[in-house]
Amino acid sequence: MPRPVRGIRRGWLLLPLDRRAAKTRPSFLQQLPSNTARPNENLSKADNATKQERSKFARSVLEGSTVALISLLGLGLGGYAYSLFYKRTVRSKIENAFSTGYSSQERVALGRIAFGSEEKVQEIVEKEFWVPRWEQEQVNDIVSGKTRGKYYLIIGERGTGKRALLLEAMRKVNGDGVAMLEAHSELEVFRTRLGKAIDYEFHEDYIGGLFSIRGPRDSTPLLDIERALNQLEKVALSMRKRRGKPLLMVINNIHLCKDDDQGRDLMEILQQRAEIWSSNELVTVVFTSDEHWTLERLIPHATNMHVMNIRDIRKEVVIDSLRKYRARYHNEHVPQGILEEVFNKICANINRREKSWFLNQCWILGDSMDDDVEEQQKFCAAAIVLARALVMREKELADPDGVLPEIPLHECRQIITRADFVRPFDHINVIHIDAWGMVRADSKPMQNAFREICEEEGFEEHLKATLNRLDELESLARTREVSWRAAPDWSGGIVPVQTYCAKISDPRVGGPEAAPSATPPQ
Repeated sequence: MPRPVRGIRRGWLLLPLDRRAAKTRPSFLQQLPSNTARPNENLSKADNATKQERSKFARSVLEGSTVALISLLGLGLGGYAYSLFYKRTVRSKIENAFSTGYSSQERVALGRIAFGSEEKVQEIVEKEFWVPRWEQEQVNDIVSGKTRGKYYLIIGERGTGKRALLLEAMRKVNGDGVAMLEAHSELEVFRTRLGKAIDYEFHEDYIGGLFSIRGPRDSTPLLDIERALNQLEKVALSMRKRRGKPLLMVINNIHLCKDDDQGRDLMEILQQRAEIWSSNELVTVVFTSDEHWTLERLIPHATNMHVMNIRDIRKEVVIDSLRKYRARYHNEHVPQGILEEVFNKICANINRREKSWFLNQCWILGDSMDDDVEEQQKFCAAAIVLARALVMREKELADPDGVLPEIPLHECRQIITRADFVRPFDHINVIHIDAWGMVRADSKPMQNAFREICEEEGFEEHLKATLNRLDELESLARTREVSWRAAPDWSGGIVPVQTYCAKISDPRVGGPEAAPSATPPQ
């Protein structure tokens, strides 16, 4: 098959139409001028232009994508670097909170001991911490890290020196490895105090807040507390290798937490961490409490918990310390009789204050009470009955001036025939329940108030009339009866005559008295 001729230029061939012979040869028509564009060339040029435009667009898209990718990569690397820097800074701040020295909360608690020269601090310590306590050595071992593998609940009446024991031990180690905070019933306040104690901001100083980025802070207080404890655990792991002993975290007045769902959840979180940390010797947690319900809440899940029961100092220790203080700082040798007189004079004012508090909270109204106060008077009558039982138990003691009379908790509930009133009595500081479940007066002055009230003339008749009136009101609420009475004679109401009431001595009688001390001595 012959190949087509492609390279020959095409033209038109003219042939004669008539029969006459052609005088000339046929010739080819000349090609069209070059300035006349052909359709194929126009199409190719259009395609080339389109390709060029597409290549320019693709190049610009590629350049923009490359710039954006590099920018995003740089932003991501910068954010990652900032995240690492922020986490390292957070841990460094927590480590600094446990370093030698005192935080702001510890400075407030220590008072004048936290600042001043070494000579001044030593002078203050010798003047303010001169009452010997046998529990001090045990607390010193806990704070210094010698005693480890447990966490502690220090329980005792208010004013017995639980916090003072810890502060004295902290002073001896200069606050090394110690963080202390006060408990609170509101979780938000507790969260803030925990963050302040360990210098943790809960991501509130995170730079993402400048761009309205929702950070880890958007959660509940319990989750924030859990995050803070996680950070503390990481720091404790790193510091354990360097220090060779556990850290110490003190939570004062844990009884201030509410006995509701949130309060129980908080105590559960703290106890779980305390159990794990104590078993691994990472952090020793110390709780202090004035009330027995915290012990009831912690005991069911306690494995490594040790309970320390702190009692008030005895009368002999107070008098002996007063004698040494006057001899050392005033060069006075005070006779025993004068010391006894000073002790009795101070305690008389404290006794009156405690008696007034008890009567204002729990006094009974007798047989003339109105039926509207029935529930409140049931509470008061139970308190008076319990006080009477403690006074009767005191008469059975061989040395009534030595120790306070005690009644087991289950027997106490049986005496007042109510199991739900014992905890409120402990809450208002009328009684105290120790770590062994023994119920006694909250202090020696409170026991003196119980004795004075029960020994007054007419007390037994007044108590019996109150109990009979309560039985009558309860019977009226449970029964229905139809009775007839005469029509009122419009003579007006009759004011009931008060036949008995407890008495409080007037402090103005006998001249001015010394101001009461913060801790009632025994």
